Amino acid sequence: MATTTSMTTQDYMKREEQYGAHNYHPLPVVLDKGEGIHVWDVEGRQYYDFLSSYSALNQGHNHPKIVNALKQQAEKLSLTSRAFYNSVLGEYEEFVTKYFGYDKVLPMNTGAEAVETAIKLGRKWAYKKKGVAENQAKIIVCENNFHGRTVTIVSMSIDPDARADYGPYTPGFVTIPYNDTEALEKELQDPNVAGFLVEPIQGEAGVNVPGEGYLKKAYDLCKKHNVLFMADEVQSGIARTGKLLACDHECVRPDVLILGKAISGGMYPVSAVLADDPVMLTIQPGEHGSTFGGNPIAAKVAIAALEIVQEEKLAENAERLGKIFRDEFKSIQSEMIAEVRGKGLLNAVVIKPKNGKTAWDVCVAMKEHGVLAKPTHGDIIRFAPPLVINEEQLREAMDKIKATFKEFE
Repeated sequence: MATTTSMTTQDYMKREEQYGAHNYHPLPVVLDKGEGIHVWDVEGRQYYDFLSSYSALNQGHNHPKIVNALKQQAEKLSLTSRAFYNSVLGEYEEFVTKYFGYDKVLPMNTGAEAVETAIKLGRKWAYKKKGVAENQAKIIVCENNFHGRTVTIVSMSIDPDARADYGPYTPGFVTIPYNDTEALEKELQDPNVAGFLVEPIQGEAGVNVPGEGYLKKAYDLCKKHNVLFMADEVQSGIARTGKLLACDHECVRPDVLILGKAISGGMYPVSAVLADDPVMLTIQPGEHGSTFGGNPIAAKVAIAALEIVQEEKLAENAERLGKIFRDEFKSIQSEMIAEVRGKGLLNAVVIKPKNGKTAWDVCVAMKEHGVLAKPTHGDIIRFAPPLVINEEQLREAMDKIKATFKEFE
């Protein structure tokens, strides 16, 4: 399965280093092909993908149903812009709103665009419906959040790597500790608060799972104070945590639902904001949009990707195998494993450095054993395989991971 080129892994890496911006620090592997839960590098070595492009590939690499949907639509009509109607968008809008149980969807392309859209929607609702004075609306956010990379989004970040040297920052955000409903209730006393924007599980921060009941209590507090509960499920949604949405674990229905990544199975940039009419219809023609948002290819790809989630029972698979993964990891006798946490197949392991070896070294060693994962925040390794993985494959990958940790003993 190696490519026919004579270039080596080092050649590919050097070319990216020379011609590309240095805004990422990839693991030293150059991928060339993917299928299901596996990827192959340019020299033909096979790996288990335990990152899934940050949970975009829940349906696995190159799922044939999604590939076929993309091919068929690409050969027919790719883009019209929203200057015209097209024959596919309405089909997708009906499908996705019924799928998640909302009146309306506003289609976008990336997770960051969807978050920006939700912020604009929350502010518009505050001015049009809640009666907040012009330019006074506030959005409550949580410490250690990760909602994207735009200037407005990094304005509500406390991560110095994401935020530093990008000011001046967008005002209108109030930051509180995550998993702290007392802090939330205090800030909700302000009548200018439009919404509470929260990740049901903080993925980039290291799979921070809040205490049981946190989401439900936060939602109830928002209802009490006439504030929108806005859930960023870009990474935690689409069956990743063992339910269709992470909010479903506590039977919470967000006022504004933000989706991306796996809504297209990683095949195409697709994101969506869902809300009911009283919220969504505060935005009128000309007040927000996207040239590519809701394009025909995106619509067909998203329908196929979401159908797979139901047809292949990916949420149920994630719930069952996630428990096995955490139990297996907790059985590893290693001084480097400080904590194992997660929900469904969104998991993280906190690494305690040993003899100068860190989470990065563990990931490099795992690569040599045939499993790909990546550190976040220095000492945390996130594990998120495609949800199409089966138990036999999971256990085989765990054997490779266990062998890796033995090297550090």
